[in-house]
Amino acid sequence: MQYRFLKDVAIADVAFVAEGRTVSELFKAAAMAVTNAMIRDVGTIGQGVVRAFDLEAPGIEMLLYGFLQELIFYKDAERLLFGSYELAIEEGVPAWRMQVRAFGGEIDPEKHEMLADVKAVSLHRFSIQRTTGGWKASVIIDV
Repeated sequence: MQYRFLKDVAIADVAFVAEGRTVSELFKAAAMAVTNAMIRDVGTIGQGVVRAFDLEAPGIEMLLYGFLQELIFYKDAERLLFGSYELAIEEGVPAWRMQVRAFGGEIDPEKHEMLADVKAVSLHRFSIQRTTGGWKASVIIDV
């Protein structure tokens, strides 16, 4: 599971590529990239708060999009950041389904060096591809 930020893709936004051997690893890497765009050290996030939610989407791309948007919602609505996840993802027809347990804590300016206020995931250049080593997603987030 890994991610890397891309330069010169979006002028006022943050772009990244996330990869994983499995769909679950891909989603976790993308989630950590979004969090790392918000704070410098994701290792400073507590694990005392748990949020569980379910998502459904017509395809894998929109499932990842909805998952990342949900994380941004929790940051805005409850001031929560998450540092680890338990994901159960099912490919289905006509929809993909996902059960999430996210573990984290409240934003603490004393503990978290804030970088950017992520506003949303952009659909511009948003994609997921199956690769020989697993899965790869390209994402741009609005800050």
